[in-house]
Amino acid sequence: MAETHDARRVLELAAITGAHGVSGEVRLKLFGEGVEALSAHSEFIARDTGAVLTLKKIRSDNKGGAVARFAECTSRNDAEKLRGTVLTSSRDDLPALEEGEYYHADLIGLTAMTDTGDTVGRVIAVENFGASDIIEIEKDPVPEKGMKTFMVPMTAEAVKEWDATRLVIAADFAED
Repeated sequence: MAETHDARRVLELAAITGAHGVSGEVRLKLFGEGVEALSAHSEFIARDTGAVLTLKKIRSDNKGGAVARFAECTSRNDAEKLRGTVLTSSRDDLPALEEGEYYHADLIGLTAMTDTGDTVGRVIAVENFGASDIIEIEKDPVPEKGMKTFMVPMTAEAVKEWDATRLVIAADFAED
């Protein structure tokens, strides 16, 4: 479990989707709460290269994404080279959470069990298709036939509790 725990220490916050204009600004796809949450950071680490990108300014693109300027990116060519770069931050650099809040990365890798005590698998993803977060659980053991994963809404009715090691779901939401 140590490997999963270490992977959860770095969170993906946004991805650079391309250049914006000619002066080195980039377009961002946001993975979190929005521009305000991202603007709280002064630096990001490029996931694949480890390069540090220093945020100079950021604004909404009014389409659900953002436009940003980094100190290290001064031309359109620089911006184009960053296309596909995933911006990360250490979990330690993120704000503390209120009761009932979570970062998606905190749930990935947790053992999933029912409120009756049966272990059903492991959390492999957290998705959001518009209404609420959806937890994807990989069944353990993985069946030879049929669905290898199932999804559970992140609601009080379906997810009873979670901590650093496990996620407890109502037995009615566990798929056989």
